[in-house]
Amino acid sequence: MEIGLKGKVVLVTGASRGIGSAIAESLGAHGAKVIINYINSKEKAEETLHKIKSAGGEGIVYKADVRNAKEVNDMVDTAIKTYGHIDALVNNANINFPIKPFISLTWDEIHAKIAGEMAALYNCSQAVLRDMLPRKSGKLVFISSGLSRHPGYGFSAHSAAKSAVDSIAKVMAVELGPEGITVNVVGPGLVRTDATAGQPAEMQARAAEATPLRRIGEPEDIAGVTVFLCSNLSDFVTGEYFPVNGGTFML
Repeated sequence: MEIGLKGKVVLVTGASRGIGSAIAESLGAHGAKVIINYINSKEKAEETLHKIKSAGGEGIVYKADVRNAKEVNDMVDTAIKTYGHIDALVNNANINFPIKPFISLTWDEIHAKIAGEMAALYNCSQAVLRDMLPRKSGKLVFISSGLSRHPGYGFSAHSAAKSAVDSIAKVMAVELGPEGITVNVVGPGLVRTDATAGQPAEMQARAAEATPLRRIGEPEDIAGVTVFLCSNLSDFVTGEYFPVNGGTFML
């Protein structure tokens, strides 16, 4: 089934591992040209590109800290020079954060997470919108977290930062809709990635038991919804938050 991604150009930040890598691979499998952003894991990013090319897809690898406006602008300029334009942004790059009770958090720790998260969203969105707005076409997809809606002990900084992502997306959707640009949010639940590999097996088992589908998520689960939001199938969808959590909580 053709879903309108063939030949489209999509920038995926934090695409060297986990959810980002799965999204990049899935987009490539549907014919998109993928810009695979990374900051540290060059080898993993190149592995992701190799998988895309092995499946007949196309893409490039680019190192940039998404919190740095100049690096982001250079990355987007390179993508446009290479492919002519950018059709979609998947803002996925992970911004590290401490997991500990609110009373133990310093202001600097909270500030670093919120500022980093918003800098990534701001820098990447501003950069791609300079190309999208004149063409009156584009899709922005922000990877948030179920923890912005469903609280978890020790996740104050993360929840606050992702709540900001959820809120600004709605305003952007209102402002950019008349310009032909959609803005949507994906909220993953617990997903099996490198970032969660260190969790005790008992914790993941309890999480699975509390989920109607009786399992935790896989990166491909998040990729499926993200690909939909980048495709023509979602042309009349904007300003929405999509929980991808197996039914852990329902809107």
